[in-house]
Amino acid sequence: MSTHQGGAAAAPAPSSIITYKAELRKAIRRNAAEPEINFLNITAMLDIMTIILVFLLESLGESATAIPQSDDLRLPTSIVRQEPHDQGILVTVSKTQILVGETKILALPTRESLAQTGVGVQHKRGGPYDPFIVPLGNALQSARRTDVAIRRAKGQDTRSSAAVIIADQTTPYRLLVEVLYTLGQSEFGEYHLMVMQSKTRN
Repeated sequence: MSTHQGGAAAAPAPSSIITYKAELRKAIRRNAAEPEINFLNITAMLDIMTIILVFLLESLGESATAIPQSDDLRLPTSIVRQEPHDQGILVTVSKTQILVGETKILALPTRESLAQTGVGVQHKRGGPYDPFIVPLGNALQSARRTDVAIRRAKGQDTRSSAAVIIADQTTPYRLLVEVLYTLGQSEFGEYHLMVMQSKTRN
């Protein structure tokens, strides 16, 4: 009768060796992987900074009484005594140009041409009789997106925006209609015409 004493342990089965090596490789890969880094959301931060910048620009914006008068821009007079409305996108229509904020959008033709054909067919969307001014509409769409972001941050209604129109007192009716139409088509539903207070009542 023979007995087995203190010999070496039996070798593991081939399948066990394969499994062991596979798990070893997985462990090595896990340990070799770089630690996870939680990056800041830069896009969200830029959005917030843009909104803050717009708030600062609005707070530093010129008041109605500080609008410079010149040969190119003379505001109409009115007996209105209420404070000027300063909430909205500034649209300036002088004798020679249209601006949104402080950005020049387009130069205007002569007063005679404006009275007959408006800003000109080259700036129209659908021909000479279309009142939509394409360069103005493009600028207003950009301003509208910024205004929507501000209104959303303030918890206000975002369905439409407001505009403050600073127009020369000699602005032809046709040009004023084209500007108002373009504002309406660009989702601006509230308009305020800037005027100078008259010292005496008529």
